[in-house]
Amino acid sequence: MKHFLPLLCLAVSLHAGAENPPVSAPPDTATPSAQVQQFTLDNGLQVLVLPDRRAPTAVQMLWVRTGAMDEVDGRSGLAHMLEHMLFKGSKALPPGAFSRRVAALGGQENAFTSRDYTGYYQQVPASRLPDVMQLEAERFAHNQWPDEEFAKELEVVKEERRMRTEDSPRAMLMEQLYATMFSAAPYRRPIVGWMSDLDSMHPDDARSFYRDWYVPNNAALVVAGDVDPLQVKAWAQQYYGPMAARTLPERKPRTEPPQLGIKRISVKQPAEQAYVALAWKVPALRQVTDMEAQDKDALALLVLSAVLDGYDGARLERHLVQTRLADSAGSGADVFGRGPAVFLLMGAPAKGQTSAALEAGLRGEIERIAREGVDAAELQRVKTQWQASQVYARDSVMGQAQSLGHNWVVGLPVDADVQLLQQVQGITSADVQSVARRYFGDDNLTVATLVPQPRAQAANTSAPSSTRPSTQSAKEEK
Repeated sequence: MKHFLPLLCLAVSLHAGAENPPVSAPPDTATPSAQVQQFTLDNGLQVLVLPDRRAPTAVQMLWVRTGAMDEVDGRSGLAHMLEHMLFKGSKALPPGAFSRRVAALGGQENAFTSRDYTGYYQQVPASRLPDVMQLEAERFAHNQWPDEEFAKELEVVKEERRMRTEDSPRAMLMEQLYATMFSAAPYRRPIVGWMSDLDSMHPDDARSFYRDWYVPNNAALVVAGDVDPLQVKAWAQQYYGPMAARTLPERKPRTEPPQLGIKRISVKQPAEQAYVALAWKVPALRQVTDMEAQDKDALALLVLSAVLDGYDGARLERHLVQTRLADSAGSGADVFGRGPAVFLLMGAPAKGQTSAALEAGLRGEIERIAREGVDAAELQRVKTQWQASQVYARDSVMGQAQSLGHNWVVGLPVDADVQLLQQVQGITSADVQSVARRYFGDDNLTVATLVPQPRAQAANTSAPSSTRPSTQSAKEEK
């Protein structure tokens, strides 16, 4: 787990009613064509266009600012379920037709759901871009399907939960970790949904969620590749412009109350190896210009995570894996999102070692930095790798489009990747040492430990799994 990746997901936020000039990255971090142009349609749909003429291909991504965090108790999994149902038909497209038509155009397509957003994408020859724009606009505006299609797809989603979560000990551990860590924040619910909520889900639940959130003033269209921005704008107006804007439901804050002490859970699952995950609540990064104290701390926490686990031979590998305390160890600073932020340490104890020993070892690495700081050479290596990651990000048209859409969702500006690269140069060893001292006490900590159980015993208590039906819908959940 190498954690420069979150910075590759930084890009653009558009403001309603504005049409802005292109903003380009400096020459050392972008190709000359890497200029994002922003438009806002009359119905509020944001349009981001990034020309990249190195290959005759184009990517269209439609980002909807709704995800699992917009669900309510008793209806978890709706955002993910609706992602599946977008492939099941519209007024002009029978079930399965969307995917068949994209394939006939020589394209690839899929979708994904997270706590913060839902996204749909197609990559096609650039000459076929207007065809997929028309297709995506049709299903976005006119999604509809019979109840029987919903019932069939719901069984697919249930099997997806069994395969990806219930049959995966570490996934079950992380699900329980988030459910324990948060009491009010909506991140406590799993993206795929609780099985009991899936069992009680009705077709009209999904239709209601679609009517509430799938509106142009809650979405962004991202197009990258061998395209002309003004032509893309014209197509966007033609295909997406006729959709009517609607008032969105009120989003309640659902603020997480202060934690009053350490939370600790054991998760018993059939597994060969123990695992331990430690999660601290930390500040989120909300803006990259005129940073407030919590934004600067969030950036320093990203650097701290990179020092621990951001490159081959980083501290967790050297001090825990190579010394045979752990078979694996990782770190992550999840500070980008619409909800609360989390700093994670996790790992599997080596043979002959205990979860308690590994937990102490993981915490010991933070404590070492809190005492000693980070030396100049180590910090410079992190910054150099960070800068290189920005260059590598430009190799993929899909990656560039994903960065733009992701950062529209979380409200960052168009040049956030460049701004953060500049901001990180100012992070000092003292900054990293300071956050290591201030954010890793017990009162913000939740610990989840996987306790392996014999597989035969689990087989007697687990529900039988079924053969997963085939589906044309997207299967990626983040």
